[in-house]
Amino acid sequence: MNTLMRRAAVGIAAGAVAVSLAACGSAKESGGGSDKSSAKKGDDLTIGLLLPDVVTARYEKFDKPLIEKKISELTGGKATVKYANAKSQAPTQSQQVETMITNKVDALIVDPVDSKAIAGSVKKAQDAGIPVVAYDRLAEGPISGYTSFDNKEVGKAQGTALLKALGDKAKSGKVVMINGSITDPNAKDFKDGAHSVLDGKVNIGKEYDTPDWDAQKANGEMEGALTALGKNKIVGVYSANDTMAGGIITALKSAGLSKIPPVTGQDAELNGVQRIVTGDQYMSVYKPYPKEAEVAAEMAVALAKGEKVDSVAKTTVDSPTTKGVPAVLVPVISLTKDNINDTVVKDGIYTVSQICTPKYKSACDKIGLK
Repeated sequence: MNTLMRRAAVGIAAGAVAVSLAACGSAKESGGGSDKSSAKKGDDLTIGLLLPDVVTARYEKFDKPLIEKKISELTGGKATVKYANAKSQAPTQSQQVETMITNKVDALIVDPVDSKAIAGSVKKAQDAGIPVVAYDRLAEGPISGYTSFDNKEVGKAQGTALLKALGDKAKSGKVVMINGSITDPNAKDFKDGAHSVLDGKVNIGKEYDTPDWDAQKANGEMEGALTALGKNKIVGVYSANDTMAGGIITALKSAGLSKIPPVTGQDAELNGVQRIVTGDQYMSVYKPYPKEAEVAAEMAVALAKGEKVDSVAKTTVDSPTTKGVPAVLVPVISLTKDNINDTVVKDGIYTVSQICTPKYKSACDKIGLK
């Protein structure tokens, strides 16, 4: 077992409790579960796992193995996980749900490509007696549980860090905002959180919503902003995640800026952390994936067994279609060069040797990352 998995298992096991789920009716009723899944089952379960894309490194690298491991632990190794990735295609994900229904999975974990488009598929799953846990993004439809991070706090953390980086230069030029995909409800929360901090304190010159969180599209948006505003007028860039930050920073470097303005990010991707080490990227947001992944696994196993999730889900959330969905929102941490050791290294997400490859060793030495 690698360090990441050991820490994940220990971290969630210490706080694990018996889980339960409130009953759910139609998509407009309160969240909680499928009336057809009330029969108790043992550990010989089949859990479906549908993740949205391969663009964001975390899904395949962290979320999938963490969820699979926790499900195995909770069921004594007897459960089977059926996995599929939609590769950013909402119709593909809908078809994957149909396949899971055909395969008669006992519960389904879904991180939706498009939170609205998935609603019909969620309803079909519920009608087939398959409870659905929305993972990382709040799917519409009659979902039975939800776990993610406090997404407005993510945006606030990004905005606060950007203001700190700008200091007394906050209004001396223009800030470019490059947000995530409009099909992802989290993207709106990130944007709203950031605006709540930045509005009135910076001058926003250009703002974009980036389809599919795509780095190349973010690169093109940044190039457009540079042309429209002038490269010397841009004092900072709000990037909603690390993947896009990579494309943004490439555009800034290609424009020949003598100094890269502060750029935000999210997800603490390895490339993002390395850019923070070199100073190309100012910050990211570290989201403790083990906790989120393991809560999803706990919910799915409990629901598959006909149990409830109320005791693990200490709060509820409302989607546009479903009220009172049992939920767990995991806190996040602003990641800069000053706390890499105390976050992603301490938690076993990356080792220092993974971050400080020969290309980055000199920069690591300068910030004391050894």
